[in-house]
Amino acid sequence: MNLLRIGLAQINPTVGDLSGNTEKILTYIERARGLGVDLLAFPELAISGYPPEDLLLKPSFIEDNLASLQSIAGETRGITVIVGFVDCDGNDIFNAAALLHDGQVAGVYRKMYLPNYGVFDENRYFRAGHRPLVFSVKGATVGLSICEDIWYPAGPPETEALAGAQLAVNISASPYHAGKGLARERMLATRAADSVIVVACNLVGGQDELVFDGGSVIFDERGELLARARQFEEDLLLADLNLPGVFRQRLHDPRQRKEELSDMGQVERVTLSGAGEAAARSPVKPRVEPRLAAEAEVYRALVLGTRDYVTKNGFRQVVIGLSGGIDSSLTAAIAVDALGAENVTGVFMPSRYSSADSREDAEQLAANLGIRLLVIPIDQTFQAYLDMLAESFSGVEPDVTEENIQARIRGNILMALSNKFGWLVLTTGNKSELATGYCTLYGDMAGGFAVIKDVPKMLVYALAKHVNARAGREIIPQRVFDKAPTAELRPDQRDEDSLGPYRLLDPILHAYVEEDRSPEEIAALGFEAEAVRRIIRMVDRAEYKRRQAPPGVKITPRAFGKDRRVPITNRYREG
Repeated sequence: MNLLRIGLAQINPTVGDLSGNTEKILTYIERARGLGVDLLAFPELAISGYPPEDLLLKPSFIEDNLASLQSIAGETRGITVIVGFVDCDGNDIFNAAALLHDGQVAGVYRKMYLPNYGVFDENRYFRAGHRPLVFSVKGATVGLSICEDIWYPAGPPETEALAGAQLAVNISASPYHAGKGLARERMLATRAADSVIVVACNLVGGQDELVFDGGSVIFDERGELLARARQFEEDLLLADLNLPGVFRQRLHDPRQRKEELSDMGQVERVTLSGAGEAAARSPVKPRVEPRLAAEAEVYRALVLGTRDYVTKNGFRQVVIGLSGGIDSSLTAAIAVDALGAENVTGVFMPSRYSSADSREDAEQLAANLGIRLLVIPIDQTFQAYLDMLAESFSGVEPDVTEENIQARIRGNILMALSNKFGWLVLTTGNKSELATGYCTLYGDMAGGFAVIKDVPKMLVYALAKHVNARAGREIIPQRVFDKAPTAELRPDQRDEDSLGPYRLLDPILHAYVEEDRSPEEIAALGFEAEAVRRIIRMVDRAEYKRRQAPPGVKITPRAFGKDRRVPITNRYREG
């Protein structure tokens, strides 16, 4: 039986770490060779890391990336490897995949469909390729594509299949958001059902606000799942592919007979020589890792995004302001899972408005997580501010100014600890707060990474419940779930006094921020019209705050930042 053993090296590279990424790639090549792999695929731009952004404007970066490719090629004797890199023709650069075989660069495919929406800016950097590529290895005919190429029904993989490809290999760096993996798999299954085996090797890891979820897959020629790698961690997925099955399936599927490839000469063909006979090897049983449940998937994304941001930027430890509330409790739990309890410090900073319950809940959380807790009261400092400003504020009633002073004192304390001990400050604000501007510049927004900035408030509660369920015990105290959310910056303060109930706020924000619905359309969904207009005004006014917020993990289809780009200076208002 004509079986091709394929391997998907789902790796976690670091942008710009050419030597480190090369070393990782070589390690996986050696491992795959020892497992009898015939064809090994790495993710999109595995050598440079994805997305390299304006590093691509540096000629030295392009040259060093090409040198890394040559060093990798020299280590591919006895195996065929597909690896993503930045190609250059002396005039422009390309998002490309190198076909490495027996110590040489045997061919290069250049990405034809460049995404330029959402978080993608590939037209800013790359020229699009124009030739599909098909190569033959050990009796198999393989078509090569990169990420976006396969999302189009009439894209390069279809052209390559019409040119005889039995196997479509797609290397990708597909960023995560909740539900993206399922949508991606549905699309890949559809492509495979056109009588071609689809192999998709996806990147894994965190890069600034992006997280790549891995979950590399193989679908057979009937569109049925054959293998799936783990989500949110490095993995090497193996499968023995039955290529004659593709021919049999095509005999029973007449659709391709109705299709014509307009110009067969436009398809580049590479024949790899020196394949030889495969050494005796035991069959590989395809491995299908289960997909994570919804909350577990989001939580793993937050953990991976936090871990990689902290460690890839040279930090080891983090500090978090603990209020005894749900947001800081979830942030601390994520940090512990990402970095270990020994690398997380919590700080409780009570004021005259802090309740005894809040202190007890912060202390209990710290004990449950096994983290160090510092208690630094701020009331003396707050009073010093009030005394210092008394003359300037004379005749003006107290308002949000005094509330924000407390938040900024706390931010100052956290940044002082960061400076003194080299701890990265993790902020604790959620998406609902950031959307409406219910946060303080240089106060609770001060920090290096905003772990849950893309997590709506109601999802915060669901994830916090997941923390406890996953542990099989109470990590986040039950009282934290039960009490009304409050910033405790004035007597009897409640978040919902300013924002309204979160169960109503979150769907309104989703409709406006992620779906761009008008006030009238949102009100038609069953919400009170004036409440909708008030919330929209809050969102519009807060854009200047969001621009100054630290980066955080993207987990929704449209996160603030790269996804949603609204001008700060902007007089357009709806409704």
